[in-house]
Amino acid sequence: MRKKDALGQWGEELAAQYLSEHGYRVIDRNWRCSQGEIDIVARADAGTAFIEVKTRSSLAFGHPFEAITDAKLSRLHGLAIAWCVAHPGRHGPVRVDVVGIVAEQGAPPVIELMQGVTW
Repeated sequence: MRKKDALGQWGEELAAQYLSEHGYRVIDRNWRCSQGEIDIVARADAGTAFIEVKTRSSLAFGHPFEAITDAKLSRLHGLAIAWCVAHPGRHGPVRVDVVGIVAEQGAPPVIELMQGVTW
């Protein structure tokens, strides 16, 4: 496994734990369809959150949130709709959240959460 892929998987696991500790109930992980992949789907605040996780080993190439472009955000919103169609039922209000993790060597990871990201 490539180092980048291992870092991403580790970050997603860390994000799932963080979210669970902050009142989210994870219901799906790494859901895929022809449009792409949703990292984490969780129940939160009587609704459904579709969570993108971005993990970096440093800030050398920018903050993880900077990787969420308008195009990426548009695709995430489309994926949220696709997930809801594939999983009929009551989803309550839906939103896209982003977890950014910076895990510099020798330091504890810094985890940040942005809720309800729009463009």
